[in-house]
Amino acid sequence: MRFILALLVMPISIVGSAQDLSGQWTTVKIEGHVTRVQPWTGIVLWSDHENANTESIQLEYSYVGYDEIVTDADQYDWSRVEHQLDSIASRGHQAVLRFYFVYPGRKTTVPQYIKALPDYREVAAESEGNPTGFVDWSHPAIGKFMLDFYSQFAKRYDDDSRLAYLQTGFGLWAEYHIYDGPWKLGQTFPSMEFQSTFLTHMNRTFQQTPWMISVDAADDEFAPFEQNPELQSLNFGLFDDSFLCKQHAKENAPNWKFFGSDRWKRSPAVGELSYYNKKDQKLALSAGGPNGRSFEEMAALFHISFMIGNDQPGFQSMHRIAESGMATGYRIAITDCQTNGNDWRITVSNRGVAPMYHDAYIAVAGKRSSESLKGLSPDDSRVFEVIGAGGRPKISIESDRLVKGQSIQFDTQ
Repeated sequence: MRFILALLVMPISIVGSAQDLSGQWTTVKIEGHVTRVQPWTGIVLWSDHENANTESIQLEYSYVGYDEIVTDADQYDWSRVEHQLDSIASRGHQAVLRFYFVYPGRKTTVPQYIKALPDYREVAAESEGNPTGFVDWSHPAIGKFMLDFYSQFAKRYDDDSRLAYLQTGFGLWAEYHIYDGPWKLGQTFPSMEFQSTFLTHMNRTFQQTPWMISVDAADDEFAPFEQNPELQSLNFGLFDDSFLCKQHAKENAPNWKFFGSDRWKRSPAVGELSYYNKKDQKLALSAGGPNGRSFEEMAALFHISFMIGNDQPGFQSMHRIAESGMATGYRIAITDCQTNGNDWRITVSNRGVAPMYHDAYIAVAGKRSSESLKGLSPDDSRVFEVIGAGGRPKISIESDRLVKGQSIQFDTQ
């Protein structure tokens, strides 16, 4: 079940009259406070985590294998995705999905009808100490399948409020690398040509749902961005699967820089807390971080919207997880509110570390501004007009990309 509208009405006190018959603009004092993690942001737990049913998070993560959806050529069974989205939404959260082909210790999730083709030949090899299947990217059927798959997925879910973000890619865990196993361009990893085709296809196909690839795609040995700079104009976000690791400044940060220091202004910057060693997880949300820089400091530096931290309930209280989550993404503040008795001028700023990447609107008594808050950058301020809302000072932030139980708060101090 989808919920088309979710809103929050903030407590309001009025100074002066909201109805001014002279038509002059009158200041209306309102009160609001951001008290919890905001939609589309925060620390993320996997959807099967025992602590997933908590107000300390807003997003839940799930891997999905392609063969869980496609049973035969052009035969799509979306029940697995539907179950995930419904389950996550029932907890007042939204999903972050990542489809994958290769996972260490498992067979590939290439649909069986492709595996049955006589000239399709996968490679079985060890990765992460486990026997692992690797895709035969030399076969044209796999590329065609992937393009068709995301066309069908977008047709069904691109505007679905239960889905917040989509991650994609190639190689181990779809993280755009095979650092342990048989890496061969055009064979166990897609060719540069297909990667370019695929990325362009994603950019054209998804108009509403933000999608992202790994920052590891900055490597010019197996990714096409160096030889095809035009791909940088595509609206993909980035995820960093070893955020806060000791080597981050030398190994990860240059990859972020490669894709542009201001990409976060148009597409999400996200990640997963590092698993390089036990200390990285144990101290990830500690005051000083695992390697000398706190999560809050790094979240601000990289303009992080969400961070997968599935192991954190074993090391931190849910209060601390919520506190860390509130250091990500946007934080809306209304700094001025005026009315002439019918129309409204509301000044909004973003006190967070990243913009919103879904549409949301200032509303007065249910009537929305024509302009969206989407894209309002940190420290930026903008005046939003709501025309013909009347004199009732009932201020809210509305979005069609929320599920039941979610609401967007704002500060006024």
